[in-house]
Amino acid sequence: MTKTRILVTGGAGFIGSALVRRLVASGRYQVLNFDKVTYAGNLASVKSVESDPGYAFCRADVCDAAAVRKALREFQPQIITHLAAESHVDRSIDGPAAFIQTNVVGTFTLLSETLDYWRGLGEPFKSAFRFHHISTDEVFGSLGTEGCFDETTAYSPRSPYSASKAASDHLVRAWTHTYGLPTLVTNCSNNYGPFHFPEKLIPLVIIKALAGEPLPIYGAGDNVRDWLFVDDHVRALMRVFEAGAPGETYLIGGRSERSNLQVVENICTRLDHIKPRADGRSYADQITFVADRPGHDHRYAIDPAKLERELDWTPEVAFEAGIDATVRWYMANEWWWRPILSGAYAGERLGVNV
Repeated sequence: MTKTRILVTGGAGFIGSALVRRLVASGRYQVLNFDKVTYAGNLASVKSVESDPGYAFCRADVCDAAAVRKALREFQPQIITHLAAESHVDRSIDGPAAFIQTNVVGTFTLLSETLDYWRGLGEPFKSAFRFHHISTDEVFGSLGTEGCFDETTAYSPRSPYSASKAASDHLVRAWTHTYGLPTLVTNCSNNYGPFHFPEKLIPLVIIKALAGEPLPIYGAGDNVRDWLFVDDHVRALMRVFEAGAPGETYLIGGRSERSNLQVVENICTRLDHIKPRADGRSYADQITFVADRPGHDHRYAIDPAKLERELDWTPEVAFEAGIDATVRWYMANEWWWRPILSGAYAGERLGVNV
């Protein structure tokens, strides 16, 4: 069987590595992982597939036009999934320049080189080619207590991170409308699961709880997010680039809204059950409230009805089951996250340099 060649940018990151692992495991894809391996990239996340003949790795930056051109020419992808991005809101507050460079300039560079490559393809490869840009629900801004984002929601980014992703979304759509490049855009809600870099809420709380440290929650903990298990997200991505209509946008959500406080309390409840504290108290006693993030959006929620209706996808992992699986994974895989805390990130508060 001839395998479909797919180039995954950011394949050493959290979502990218989950996609790479699933693609390789399917046996239907020849995967090129194109990743600069910044602080949040971790090749240990793809260790399980690194020796598979269906996997190859290229350490390179999406801002490097020559490196992108070389990879396209030599690998000849039929699909590109673009996940390479700076992704943490707090870091974008402290240092927005990196977000503009990677998320905006990097996407522009990748689009420019991809357009030249695509124009040189013959049929039927040219018609079948797809450029899939993976983005975030944060581009839509903040919701009140009711309503959901859908594919018609106007953009209203509120942070340097979300503004940079909004810009990249617009660039991708412009390359379709202006040049005819067959693109797809997906905007997802908050992901969680194994191999998640520990600067983000859920892995950070799990690790700090196990260490007996305070569990910091911004403000009153009433900010709400729609949570999506990463494996559900990866299934959705595959449905989109395999069957989605070029030029279309699809929103991906887990239908699992929770406040930050509810998320942390859920983690504490699971830990109380799996590994009770020696003193008999609940891990929830470690919760502490800290100064809120500057410009913290109150609520995000996604209506994934279009994806469910047109591409027959639904989330399969309930939030409580996903949290249980995630807690157990971090408890069993200290080999993966302990070196991160010794080098790239030590659990410190970010996003306060305003």
